[in-house]
Amino acid sequence: MLFTKTKDRYMFEIVQDKQKWENTIVQCDFVDFYHTYSYHHLSKKNGEKPALILYEENDRVIALPLLFRNIKGTLYKDATSVYGYPGPITKNIGSNFDFAPFQRALHTFFREHNIISVFSRLNSFVPHQEKCLFNLGDTEHLGRLVYIDLTIPLEEQTATYHRRLRTYINKSRTLYSVRKGRTLADLECFIALYHENMRRVKANSEYFFKKGYFLDLMSNKDFGTELLLAVNNETGEVAGGAIFTKKNMFVQYHLSGTSERFLDLNPVKLLIDEMRIIGTRENFKYFNLGGGVGCKEDSLFYFKSGFSKSYIPFKVWKFMVDPNAYYELVLKQKDSVYNGNSWHYFPRYRMNER
Repeated sequence: MLFTKTKDRYMFEIVQDKQKWENTIVQCDFVDFYHTYSYHHLSKKNGEKPALILYEENDRVIALPLLFRNIKGTLYKDATSVYGYPGPITKNIGSNFDFAPFQRALHTFFREHNIISVFSRLNSFVPHQEKCLFNLGDTEHLGRLVYIDLTIPLEEQTATYHRRLRTYINKSRTLYSVRKGRTLADLECFIALYHENMRRVKANSEYFFKKGYFLDLMSNKDFGTELLLAVNNETGEVAGGAIFTKKNMFVQYHLSGTSERFLDLNPVKLLIDEMRIIGTRENFKYFNLGGGVGCKEDSLFYFKSGFSKSYIPFKVWKFMVDPNAYYELVLKQKDSVYNGNSWHYFPRYRMNER
């Protein structure tokens, strides 16, 4: 999908080349690993084509990464985002910047290429995202994410821990040792623990990543990836593991798994605490733990909120570019499209593909 258009004031381009993608985002003011070329290509599903929408106006830049998809049995397409917290990123955009030319160019591109709907998760750490997308569909606030401010001293960070969590971690440090996973055997051990964890919580099939996903995640050069393992001091058995990512000012808690034998004193809490210390010493600013399942304030959210009382909103962008084509597709779906919470699912014509 190559598309370049130049106006007097701006240039609008669809970037699919790795070098140009990375050269673009490295200029931007706030970039997370979710914006990288590598993460888009290791996360894409069959039929999804990653592209970076690039808008340049003099020395100002807006870049929006998306995954484009054909809609089976039609000439239409739609777009979605990678799992996580992407959304638009910018360079040299001030409070008085006029976003209207970008919005018009983006809307025109979608219409000219039969893209009838767009969905993207957003990143509340990144400024200007909602201003970029204003008047293009709706931005919804779905829940809260927990993060730890790594710019404050370590002792002040732990002072905000839930009291029982501090006790729990202190006990964990007497039972487990933490080490970095560096070998293929370490990674395979983690994959087994992660899949065990997904089966235990009855996760959807989309969360059962294949081995290649983990290998690509660990070996990429566009962002840092760190595997921490908790080893039982008595038996030498790996009790749990967690993968964290690092990019610019952000540390992200990405994936974790625990052996069922060690659930009574879950070592993942210790691994999060260890990464908090590492991230602080390496001068990162934000350690994002994420939220609950499906953005709910559930047991997972409660688990994470024991580490911090700092929250940011989790928001998504939903843009119905061509309402007539959108509802035409919805009406062709089976009756199950209208069951349960389907009215909130977007795009609703893909409800049966879950």
